[in-house]
This record gives sequence, structure tokens and C-alpha cells, in this order.
Amino acid sequence: MNSYNPKEIEKKWQENWKKTNAVKIDKDGNSKEKFYILDMFPYPSGTGLHMGHTESYTASDVFYRFKKMQGFDVLHPQGFDSFGLPAENFAIKTGIHPAETTEKNMATYVSQMKSLGFGYDFDEMAVTSDPEYYKWTQWIFGKFFENGLTYKKTQKTNWCPSCQTVIANEQVVDGKCERCGTQIEQKELPGWFFKIMDFADDLISGLEKVDWPKHTKKNQTNWIGKSEGSVVKFAIKSEFDSESELNSDFKGIEVFTTRIDTVYGVTYVVVAPEHPIISNLKSQILNFNEVEEYIRQAKNKTELDRMEAKEKTGVEIKGIKAVNPFNGEEVPVYVADYVLGGYGTGAVMAVPAHDERDFEFAGKYNLPIKQSIKILKQENIKINKSGNAFTEDGELIDSGEFTGLKSNEAREKMTEWLEKNNLGEKKINYRLRDWSISRQRYWGCPIPIVYSPEGEARFVGEENLPWLLPNDVDFVPSGTSPLAKSEELKERVEKIFGKGWMAEYDTMDTFVDSSWYFLRYPDAKNEKEFCSKERIEKWLPVDLYIGGAEHTYMHLLFARFFTKAMHKIGLLPFDEPFLKLRHQGMVLDKFGKKMSKSKGNVVNPDEMVEKFGADSVRMYMMFAAPLEDEVMWNEENIIGVRRFLEKVFALMGKTRTYAEYTRTDADKKSKALLHKTIKKVTEDVKNLKYNTAISAMMILVNEMEKASELQVTDYELLVTLLSPFAPHIAEEIWEKLGNKKSIFEEKWPEADESLMKDEEIEMVVQINGRVRERLIVSADVTEDEAKETALESEKVKIHIEGKEIRKIIFVPGKLINIVVG
Repeated sequence: MNSYNPKEIEKKWQENWKKTNAVKIDKDGNSKEKFYILDMFPYPSGTGLHMGHTESYTASDVFYRFKKMQGFDVLHPQGFDSFGLPAENFAIKTGIHPAETTEKNMATYVSQMKSLGFGYDFDEMAVTSDPEYYKWTQWIFGKFFENGLTYKKTQKTNWCPSCQTVIANEQVVDGKCERCGTQIEQKELPGWFFKIMDFADDLISGLEKVDWPKHTKKNQTNWIGKSEGSVVKFAIKSEFDSESELNSDFKGIEVFTTRIDTVYGVTYVVVAPEHPIISNLKSQILNFNEVEEYIRQAKNKTELDRMEAKEKTGVEIKGIKAVNPFNGEEVPVYVADYVLGGYGTGAVMAVPAHDERDFEFAGKYNLPIKQSIKILKQENIKINKSGNAFTEDGELIDSGEFTGLKSNEAREKMTEWLEKNNLGEKKINYRLRDWSISRQRYWGCPIPIVYSPEGEARFVGEENLPWLLPNDVDFVPSGTSPLAKSEELKERVEKIFGKGWMAEYDTMDTFVDSSWYFLRYPDAKNEKEFCSKERIEKWLPVDLYIGGAEHTYMHLLFARFFTKAMHKIGLLPFDEPFLKLRHQGMVLDKFGKKMSKSKGNVVNPDEMVEKFGADSVRMYMMFAAPLEDEVMWNEENIIGVRRFLEKVFALMGKTRTYAEYTRTDADKKSKALLHKTIKKVTEDVKNLKYNTAISAMMILVNEMEKASELQVTDYELLVTLLSPFAPHIAEEIWEKLGNKKSIFEEKWPEADESLMKDEEIEMVVQINGRVRERLIVSADVTEDEAKETALESEKVKIHIEGKEIRKIIFVPGKLINIVVG
């Protein structure tokens, strides 16, 4: 028998799979039940696949092969998220066109994926920079435009001075560009937006319909940030006015609060730096220069910086007061950047006794703390500057006619009072904002809009799609969109639409490209539709999606928005894209450190495949930890996995046909273990618990090693269980055993319950509930036999001697409990 040689075996079977088109399926056939499993597709960087890709793509490949052997038609596609800044920045440095570097990098990725044995059909990929793909990105944009789901406006944006483009809130980390680390600036720019806010409630409620990790659902819900509360009108009292300004043409400050029950505890009001009250009352603000300087500094901070700032800052707006509508009390007004102009009303009522943020601010600026909620069951506790804010519900105190009400009841009655007196109303707010998709860069999908001489925006029309990205562009960023330099684009617009017409020069955020790619895979070569109705009905939505949790706030949210928007306008018959979602953990080095080029600890998958073989790499990635946990890459440990595969291969030498096989007394025990393993592996793979599935197979192999010979059918069952994890070695063994077809055409084994029963079991013997003995007895031992055996044990006799046996409790297959007095 030849020894295990992964290099030869893996090359042989990869060539065989290519030759036989092993990954091809009939996408239009209906004879089998479908299953659609999807990976988050990669950006084709110059560095190639990393170990995180290797882990998640192996996880999906295992499941793909498992479902295929269960008799499903399995769609398991791959592609590339190939537009983006890295390729463009590389072009700026080298002068090489992004299309050229992207094509080269994709070829490297495909080669690497093939070397790991991933079962993808690379003839039907979705590549976002391919005009035949982005034609449909533009088509969908056109449908959104026609249905009022897009608009253009000028607003303050996050601007990266290094990348020379707008950056979404979700792409700003600690005030810096997520991609390049440059400090973000705020800049007023016109841009296109998608109305994701129209779907905020659906995006929250829809999470109840999908099987996603709880923490992912919670984080996405929190990001959308729905809050139900009240708008309260605070009149403004100026030192120059004899009366507060509160009339039918209200010019005061409207605040949004979820805790109207605490309104009698308000000791100041805070407005955002963007609030119009500041410019409207400029002449009445005594320290306007100080306020203006504070606003100038705030403009350089991002919204995330302002929300997450550890130290709250602000400036009192001297010369004006806010008047509490409930008690007429005048309180100071502050401008502070932790309040956002775009959230709620851009103003908040501050109740330091009952809000941690207000409490911190009040302590810093020596502002009063006024308690208006009593801590239930702790009536004597008073809130002061040396303590903490009480933020829970309770009972109202010192709150006028509402004193004595519980918080939830008070919120209802106080809101009714506001509405009755035209001083406020019930309101729902969201943290989420409409999605800004305009980017001032070259290597992206052109926005398919043109402008008439009068400035009216118009979709270019389906007949002009794909609206091609021009090639005559200087990539060097200048703060304006590179497409504006294209003479070809200008000529194209005038030729089609006439003199005086202009193109939109911005390109789309690359997250637009990835928000619908899963819809293209079932029909990747369709030139007439993004996907035919027949294939949409057969294949979609995605049954299992695997990828990183870091995409919770961007890709996963945006893909759900696209699906819901397309459903609303009649393009899709469903409104959730991914029925089941699972995340993979991060791959760390052997010291538990994150891999990075700067640390010099990056592990190259190519080198590991060359050194240990693809099957060993795949097995180790799945065995080292549960899928969702961090994996520590350690070459010393992968050696153990390689040895396990060598053991499996060597077992072939022990196999005997049924006629040749010599049956022994150990047969029943080994059969029981085999079928228990079949059941365990099947359940674990179904639940993506790959590490415990592999562990069960290792136990089985260790037992098989002890036998002098193996029945070939039992060995074949082991190899079948192993095949999704280590497909190359499984195919090789299967062929050597005389099988003509691929192992992946074999049916997944089913455990035989009748063979899983052990011949002998361990029976626990308790005396008055305490374990005193463990006996090996027949699996089908009767109650009388169990009692007799237990009472004959010397260990048991010691504890019952001279005592009365009151009763004996027998639990079949588990224990005997002898009760003595």
C-alpha cells in the first residue's frame, strides 16, 4: 500500500474535478431540493488569500459537500468585490490601470482557492467591476430612482484628505479613516442618498424572521437605534425680552426625550453646534465669539467622535434661558458637541439626577442636580454630586400634579398634557441615517445620472447601460471626482443627450455593489435580467451565509435594505436575503496576536498547503476551535492533524471484504461506536460544530487502529464522513477501494439506531444518593439482575452491613439507588 502523499493526491484530484466539471449543477432542474450556501466574497488585494478567508471558505465548502451528499442541488458560488480604493491608490503610485491589477489579483485568488479544494464554479462568478455586472447595479439604481428611493442633497460629510473622498459614518474608526488611518475632516458636499430610513422599522422587525446570532441582531438593532419618546417645546427667555418667546409661531427649542417622566428634574438644556437657534439669536447671545469658536472646533469632529467622546465639553450660551413648560422654571442653555444636529431635534433637556451623561456634564460645570424620580424600596436615598445618576424607572416626586405616578404611567399622562396644551407630542426617532453613496473616486461603479442644462437629474436609461467607466482618466486625486477630467464621458453625454447636458461624475460606494451580488449568482450569465424570475423562485433567498461579524453595520445592513427595497417595488418575492447567518472567528498567531504585515506574523495559506497539504490545512482550521471562536494558528498542532490523516490512509491496509473478514467478540462494540460517530458527525456538521465532529472521527480512528483487520464497508463509512473536510484524501481512498464514481456522488451515511446499543454499560450504584460503586453490566440487564449484582459487590456490602434496606430504585441503563435506614 502506498504511503500518504498529499502533493500528488491533491494535484491529481483537483485536475480530475476540473476535467469532470464536478461543481456544475442544473440550475433550472427541479428534481432535487435546493440549498444555497454563500461566502462573503473577497476584495482581490495584491496579498492574496489570508487565513481568515481559508477558515470561512473551508467552513462553507464542508457544508456544501455535506448537503450535496444528502441529495440536494447545492449552489455554492464565488466572486470578487473588485471595485475599491486600494486598486486605485496602487494605480496612482504605479501608473498601472486598476482593471489590470484587479484581473491579475483575481487570477491569484482563484488559483489559491483551487489549491485548497474549494468547490466553486469559477465559470459563473460575480465580479463587481465587470461591466456585465455593474450594468445591473446601475439598473437597480435606476429602479430606485424611478420609485423615489434616491435623492441628492448637500450636507456635511466625513472627508478623508488622504483618500480624497467621502467616508460613511460606519467606515470611521476613532475619528480616522478605517482604510488608511487618516484623521477625518468634515466637509459640505452634494451627494446621492438611498432612503434606507424608509425601511428602519422593517429592518428591525425583519430580524425576528431570520436565524442569525443573537449578538448580531442586537448590534444591528442598536445601530438602527429606534427610540420612542416625546418632543417638548422649551420657550426661550432673552435678557432683552420682558416675556418668553412662546406663541403660535414657536421660535424656542424643541427637545426630544425618551424620559419625559423626569422633566421636573431638568436643570439645563443642551443644543447641538448645528442648531439654528444659535444663528437666529446671534444678536442676543452675550458671548457669541466664545460660542462661535466652540462650534468651529466641533466642525472638525465626526459624529462618531462626538458620540463616543469620553470627556463631554460645552459652552453656556449667555444671555438666553430655556423655560420648562411644565413648571415655568428658567434654566441655562449650553452648546455641546455630544448632541448631534441630525438626531432627534438637535437639542436635549438635561436631567443630571437621572442620566449618566447629563450627570457627568453637570459635575464638570457645577450645575444643579434635581431629583424627580424616587428609587422604589430605597426611599431615603438622595442623588447628589458625590453619587451616581438613577437611570431606572421609579415613582415621581416633586413633579407637580404628576407626583406619585409610576414612570410608565407618568410618560403617558405627561405626553397627553403636552399634546393638549400644544407644547409637544409623541415622537419616534432613529439613530440610522439615509445612506450616502456618492464617492469622489475613479475605480467604482459610475452613477448613471445625467443633468439637463437646467440642472434636472435624469436616469441615463436602460438602453445606455452599462454606463461605462471611462478609461481616459488621470487617477491623481484632487478633491474633485476624477471622472470630471474625462473628455470621452463629456462627449458621450452630449452625443446621446445633446449640448449642455452633463454627466454625474461621482461613483458609487462599493457597498452598493455588494448589496445585491447574492442575487446575481443563480443567473450570472443572464444578459437580459439581473436574475430570471424562475431562478429567483428556485434558488433565493440564501439558506446559509458565512462571514465576519465586522460587517454587521455595513454590508449586512445594506444588503437587507436592498432586498426590502427591491421587494417593495416588485423585483423580489421575499424581503430578507439571508435566512441563516453564521460568523467565523479571527485567525491569530500562536501567541494569540492578530496577524498583520507590520508585526511580521502573517501566515501565508500557500506556504501551509505546500508544507502540510490542503486537507491538513482545512482539517486544522475546522478542528482548532468552534467556528465562531478565535483560531490560534500553530504549526506544531497542525502536525497532529496531518498524522491523523496518515492514520486514516494507513487503515486501508487493514480492510477486508465481508467474505474475508474474521468476526470477533469486539464487533458489536466497534459497530456501536461507528454508528454513534455517524450520528454525532451528522448532527455536528448540520449545526456547524466542525471541531467536535472531527474529534469524534479521531476517536473512531483510534479504535479502528487497535483492530487487526477492518471490514471494508465500515472503513468506507469512515471515509465518507471525512470527505467534506478532507476531499482529496477521501477521493483517493475511495478510488483505491475499487469505487468507480466520485465519493461525492455517494449518499451521506445514516446511523443505524439498532447497532448503536452497547453490549455492556456502566451502571452507577448509589447508597442514599451517594455513588459507592460503578459496575459493568449487560446493556439489557433486568431490574432483578441489576439488584442482585449490586448487592453482591464488596464495596456496597460495606455500606449496607447491619442496616435496613428500605427500598431499591432502578433506572434502566443508568443506576441503582439503595435506600437504607
